[in-house]
Amino acid sequence: MSTINSLIRRAPKRFSAVVAMIAAAIIVPVAVYAWGPNRETFTIEKPSDHVQFNSITNNPNIGDERNFVGIREVGSANTWYDDMTVQEGKEYFVRMYVHNNAASNLNLVAENVTAKFNLPTTTGKSVQVNGFLNASNVGADGKGNKGAFAEVYDHATFKSDRDFNVAYIKDSLKYENNKFGANGTALPESIFTSAGAKLGYDKLDGKIPGCFEYAGYVTFKIKPQFAKETNFTMTKMVSKHGANKWEKSYKAQPGEKVDFYLGYQNTGSVQHDDVTFRDTLPAGLSYVNDDKAPTTWNNASKRDVRVSGNNLVNNVGVNVGSYAPKANAWVVFTATTPAKDKLECGTNKFVNKAKVNTGGYSVEDSATVTVDKECQPPKDKIKVCDLKTKQPVYIYEKDFDSSKYSKNFEDCKETPVVPPTPPTTPPELPHTGVSENIVAVIGLGSLVAAISYYVASRRGL
Repeated sequence: MSTINSLIRRAPKRFSAVVAMIAAAIIVPVAVYAWGPNRETFTIEKPSDHVQFNSITNNPNIGDERNFVGIREVGSANTWYDDMTVQEGKEYFVRMYVHNNAASNLNLVAENVTAKFNLPTTTGKSVQVNGFLNASNVGADGKGNKGAFAEVYDHATFKSDRDFNVAYIKDSLKYENNKFGANGTALPESIFTSAGAKLGYDKLDGKIPGCFEYAGYVTFKIKPQFAKETNFTMTKMVSKHGANKWEKSYKAQPGEKVDFYLGYQNTGSVQHDDVTFRDTLPAGLSYVNDDKAPTTWNNASKRDVRVSGNNLVNNVGVNVGSYAPKANAWVVFTATTPAKDKLECGTNKFVNKAKVNTGGYSVEDSATVTVDKECQPPKDKIKVCDLKTKQPVYIYEKDFDSSKYSKNFEDCKETPVVPPTPPTTPPELPHTGVSENIVAVIGLGSLVAAISYYVASRRGL
């Protein structure tokens, strides 16, 4: 990094911007990785000549060792991911790969090898798990250089479209290698603190020799915990009285009775208490609650519970009790449409809205009733054609104006639009000069070629 900064400082001003862009191309890609810090890397063909962890870039088992923290669903295949979308009720592994990259022939043993994890307890839609690995003699080599404390780190992320947190599954923490086998050996939960947990090859003494055969894995399980959801639905429908044919819209006659259905269902994960129905009748519709058309509420265990009074429609509401997840309830009541003399001419539309409340939340829905009324024009009115709108209208005889209206309804017919006659193409394009004649005869390409040959011939003279 210091070399790049120095290069930028020494570069001429007109060149410094280019250098800065090159530097950005070098620096930014490193920053997008989860791992760190930036460090010297090695390959299986050319391992390290000193103690160093997780820096081989072509490990045949995990690829780039700098990406050494991974996650996967319990029971899934052996693919490990940097990001995982979690689901309720499932469990997930977190893994840390541990490898001293020193060449085996150097007999370099890492000392005080310690693993740590930061497992957040926060709640959100994304939870990042951070892994840290260190030893007290990173850098030690066969020439007597003792090295110094150094730490490498990496992370992986759990995600969801709902708020959640992650909980460690007790007794799932272990360390696996060729000595401890696939069952591994248990690790202390101090790994989730600043103290960490000592690792090792044949015992947890912090000593790990260099080479693949001494590598290992720290693993543990977590379970996502989701916030309980208060979700529910509300459905409002209408039917001809007594027909039980429920739909969102119904065309009624003047003075006809219609039935309304208000349905609720708990679609969340918590119990709902004091579930309350309310209905808002539009002006014109009249609430009916009598022996012939009683208002009732229902659920899985109760049928046709009579509702007295008019609490359903006076904003007090009808409380139908408590409901577990997936349980439901519904209310049925009757209303009457206005008499014909109370209706406007044409189509009258009545939108009936209903609401269900529980736990401080509410959901609304509506159904529509339409009633038509045909009206005869007054005797002193006449039907004419409106010359401006080309529509038949009724007007008073005294308001007839021949410049605005016509009694001939043929005048209300739209005049067809006659498309313009397309222009005719002349039999021959006009000739405007000698040069155009040449192009027309020999073509532009031939003309250019002719000119080229002429110039070449002149140069040869």
